[in-house]
Amino acid sequence: MRVEVLEFGKQRTMNDVARKPRLILASASPRRRRLLEEAGYEFDVVVPPIAEPDALLSKLSPTNQAEALAYFKARAVADQAPDACVLGADTLVSVAGKVMGKPQDDSDARRMLRELSGTRQEVITGVAMLCPDNTRLISSETTRVTMREISKAEIDAYIASGEWKDKAGAYAIQETADQFVTLVEGSFTNVVGLPMELVERMLRELHERPDAHRIN
Repeated sequence: MRVEVLEFGKQRTMNDVARKPRLILASASPRRRRLLEEAGYEFDVVVPPIAEPDALLSKLSPTNQAEALAYFKARAVADQAPDACVLGADTLVSVAGKVMGKPQDDSDARRMLRELSGTRQEVITGVAMLCPDNTRLISSETTRVTMREISKAEIDAYIASGEWKDKAGAYAIQETADQFVTLVEGSFTNVVGLPMELVERMLRELHERPDAHRIN
């Protein structure tokens, strides 16, 4: 199926369809999918066949880790879809330079929430866009989130809700975890999982390149 990349507010023409490759989201995240859908983009979803970060990546800065993982996800899918622009993303939470990814189980999620309680943390999403003409755009967005002190009873209730599953830092701000947050500095969609302002800028840059969307 042919899927064309759309800019915000841009009406599609036959020439646009002819010269634009399909857009693929390289992610299993329903939150990223929903953000792209709500923004009006049309795309396919392909889950990248790569594992979570290894020891080598842990030596990188939090920003470089997020960007590297976003690239690896996009690359894994782009290798199987040479006719598409592939969008990969990876979100992590950093507190005083310590990186928190997705919790492995409820015990791990409880530990993360205790460590995040009463802190000002950084939510970092790396974004990578790979296209058929060998265009490669890699960037990231950082949002600072301040959390109030969270009681043991609140943590226990949140763990029991299951909302922590598959969430960087073990919380979902777009759901009930917003009750723990007192301040968000920067992109809210970044905390959800995909900084739409950054994605829009990257897609606009691709669109403005004369040959960026032509497939050989």
